[in-house]
Amino acid sequence: MSATTQSFQQQQLHALYDNHHAWLLGWLRRKLGSAQDAADLAQDTFVRIASRTSRADDLPGLREPRAFLTTIARALVVDFFRRADLERAYLAALATLPEALQPSPQDRLEALQMLEAVGRLLESMTPKTRTAWLLSRLDGLSHAEIAGELGVSVPRVRQYLASAARQAYRLRFGPAPDATVRG
Repeated sequence: MSATTQSFQQQQLHALYDNHHAWLLGWLRRKLGSAQDAADLAQDTFVRIASRTSRADDLPGLREPRAFLTTIARALVVDFFRRADLERAYLAALATLPEALQPSPQDRLEALQMLEAVGRLLESMTPKTRTAWLLSRLDGLSHAEIAGELGVSVPRVRQYLASAARQAYRLRFGPAPDATVRG
C-alpha cells in the first residue's frame, strides 16, 4: 500500500471516528448501561475497523456510517455478553469446589481466556464442521456414526474433522507452517 493510499485511508478512519464516536459511545452506553464498558467497546469497534481495512476503497462512500458502526458494535456487544455469561458460569462452577481445589486468580484468568478462545474457534467453524467436531470430541462417535448423524459421507466427515483440527491448531500454535493449507 502506498504512503498516499495509507494516508487517505487514515484520514477516512479519523473522519469516521471524529464524526461518529460520540454517537456510538451513547448508543453503546444505552445498550450496556455502563459508561466504562461502552467506552471499551466503542474503542474496540474502531480498532476492528482499522485492523480490517486493508484497502483505501474500504471506507469511502459509506452511505450509512452509523449503520456500519452499529453492525460492528452489535457483534462486539454480543461477544461482550457471551463472555460475561461464560465467566458467570465458570465462576459458579468454581464456587462448588472445596477451597483447597480453587484455582489461583491467574489460573482462573487463563481458563477464562481459553474458554473464550474455544468459543471463538467453534463460532468460526461451519455448522457441519462444528457439529462433526463436537460429536467426535464430546460424544466419541466414529466417523461412520457422525456421517449418519449429518447425512454426509465418511470422507466428508474426515474433511470436516481435518478442517476443525487445522482451526484448532491455529488457535493453539498460530498459522500452520505450510501456508498453502486452508481451513
